[in-house]
Amino acid sequence: MKKQDVKTFAWGAVAGAIVVSIGLFSTGWAVTGSSAEKAARMASQTAVTDSLAQICVAQYQVAPNRVEKLAALKAVNSWQRGSFVVDQGWATMPGSESGTSQVGSACATLLAALQG
Repeated sequence: MKKQDVKTFAWGAVAGAIVVSIGLFSTGWAVTGSSAEKAARMASQTAVTDSLAQICVAQYQVAPNRVEKLAALKAVNSWQRGSFVVDQGWATMPGSESGTSQVGSACATLLAALQG
């Protein structure tokens, strides 16, 4: 094999590797460690928030005047419902001093779907 042929082959292999890498990363078939870690962190936070929102709904269900409070919640603008739930104390988990806005918002979405 001639030296020129080896050089052409090497440059072709480098160009091919670059094109394949761009294709893999742009289509999402390959991800970096940091983007995988970020996706895993977001998925775990969503799972925890969803679980805590279910506890929040259970705390609403044992609250006094819950029917009136639900009507008041539904009357509030959608972007203020999470704060309303936190203010009622439903988003405060046992052992905590206050609720979080993420749990309040998720809980408000579940409560707004309730009939009654």
